[in-house]
Amino acid sequence: MMKILIVGAGATGGYFGTRLIQAGRDVTFLVRPHRAEQLRDGLRGCGPGYDLTVPVRAVTAGELDGPYDLILLMTKAWSLDQALEDIAPVVGPDTTILPLLNGMAHLERVNARFGRGAVLGGIVRVVATVTPEGAVFQFKPGATMIFGEQDRQHTDRAARVQQELSVPGYDLVLDEDVLAAMWHKWAFIVAGGTTTCLMRGTIGAILATPGGREFVLEVIAETERVAAAAGYPVSDAAHAASLEMFTEPGSVFTSSLYRDLTAGFRHEGEHLLGEFVATAERYGVEVPLTRLALAHVRVHDQAGSPRPQSVLAGTH
Repeated sequence: MMKILIVGAGATGGYFGTRLIQAGRDVTFLVRPHRAEQLRDGLRGCGPGYDLTVPVRAVTAGELDGPYDLILLMTKAWSLDQALEDIAPVVGPDTTILPLLNGMAHLERVNARFGRGAVLGGIVRVVATVTPEGAVFQFKPGATMIFGEQDRQHTDRAARVQQELSVPGYDLVLDEDVLAAMWHKWAFIVAGGTTTCLMRGTIGAILATPGGREFVLEVIAETERVAAAAGYPVSDAAHAASLEMFTEPGSVFTSSLYRDLTAGFRHEGEHLLGEFVATAERYGVEVPLTRLALAHVRVHDQAGSPRPQSVLAGTH
């Protein structure tokens, strides 16, 4: 059995960690002191058809006891640099690190810190939130984790990780082209963020406005052009998923970025939109709508300091 460290016990770390603990895996959470206090009596997870509390081992950085066999990075982007410093003492020569953040820029930072050979790529999908009381609430059924080697190889290491992470409660996919999956999710998230931040409303409200559907379709096309220029053209299935999500009449969907902005919480606008615009520039792709959304976010931030942490729902 692998010794697993999950960095972060928010919506994503908490959800997947709960499922691993239920299956008897050896899991430790690395958290901040206030979160450790919340988890002292266990981690509650609830959602459609379930409500449970599992005992957890939660430690702060100074209490880590390594090395660990597998480290799952499930923090927000702004916490990544500190997280890398915190885990450094417990990364051994055989440790595998699997960052599960949104976007692509974080992967370069983890590679630079620990070496590409120690790092897998991956994404997760779950619609969940952390309640003010510290419980992880899942809004809709279904969760997925996709991971794989960065060089499109199927290795014994990846197979071992697959075996360890294969537990009930979510779908697990070992993807030999995991960077494509990461790119496709990034394009999807940027499309949702650009659309709802610029229009300041739900998808349903945007579509009900003259010209709204055309605007949404152009945002999708803009983000997909960048993915294609980077060498990861969006598949027909991924494109269809974007259309289904972003062109449903009456949809109440808004992006987590938009919700964080309107609530005054800290957000990942620079990590998601800023890095996307910078990447588009490197490939010579014009992204006027995404660039406008980024400017909107930056102007919003200049108006006041965000609160430190969101407890709103997020689609990860």
